[in-house]
Amino acid sequence: MKIEIVVYNIDSALKAQEGGADRIELCDSPGDGGTTPSYGTIEVVRQHVSIDVFVMIRPRGGDFHYNSYEYHAMKRDISQCQKLSVDGVVFGILNPDGTIDKKRCRELIEKARPLKVTCHRAFDMTRDPFQALEDCIEAGFDRILTSGQQPKAWQGADLIGELVKRAVGRIAIMPGSGVNEETVQDIVRKSGAQEIHSAAVAYTSSAMEYRNEAIAGMGSEEGSEFKLRTVDPKIVRNLRTLAEKV
Repeated sequence: MKIEIVVYNIDSALKAQEGGADRIELCDSPGDGGTTPSYGTIEVVRQHVSIDVFVMIRPRGGDFHYNSYEYHAMKRDISQCQKLSVDGVVFGILNPDGTIDKKRCRELIEKARPLKVTCHRAFDMTRDPFQALEDCIEAGFDRILTSGQQPKAWQGADLIGELVKRAVGRIAIMPGSGVNEETVQDIVRKSGAQEIHSAAVAYTSSAMEYRNEAIAGMGSEEGSEFKLRTVDPKIVRNLRTLAEKV
């Protein structure tokens, strides 16, 4: 069983490794579902983490249909990732009709090689998951991250299981979204997946002694200035133990 942990900062990457994760998906902006992290963050994580590092290539939040400027930014970010010797990149591009944009995905995959490439949950926004599966294979993706086109993977586990059956030997299918200690065994049992994707999230309190109580949070979540997102290594270890018992 391969365990991938999505992380949004340097501390989380270190904690994921401490917990025994096989791979991290390094992102920024959890409120948007993940965007491309900074060059500096990628570099520091790569220097201090020995497990596989996959980097999110997503220039903004919102939908997965990108204009030419955004597409060029994705190309540039992939080039930077190659220079920093990461192990893989994660992206997905859709056409307006809800199909995989095979042409541009293939171009980015060819550009990214020899890095491994995962299609992220843009897959869950496609109109036909089985056609999208074939399109991802044709474009050259190595893996698909999916919740089974439902908000949480435990809700879409049956579809994930069917994707696993159809994909066997051609592409890896990795359940993600809502994969935690309570749900992981049911998801693995129903889907037959050999990889799982989880946040294993925990929060720590800020080290700030002075706090301006008039401004609790500058972002969308009140109090976020004094609550730091990280990963709990114990959750990572428990996820592996539970998943491997299935």
